[in-house]
Amino acid sequence: MTEQTIQDSSALGGWRKSSYSGPEGGSCVEVLDGYQAGVPVRDSKASNGPALVFSAVGWAAFVVAVKAGDLRS
Repeated sequence: MTEQTIQDSSALGGWRKSSYSGPEGGSCVEVLDGYQAGVPVRDSKASNGPALVFSAVGWAAFVVAVKAGDLRS
């Protein structure tokens, strides 16, 4: 599956904030579970903005890499 974009992510309900996002705001992402086409991901500060939709396999690999500390900024 190629990446897709949802132009107005506010049209979808059920977003949840990443457990890695701090309570003070800052750099936060939200994901939507149960979306048939993949895993939508958006910036929590732009709830009316776009969301990228990743394949479930691709998103799972990304989460594993983040938890393992394999990604550098």
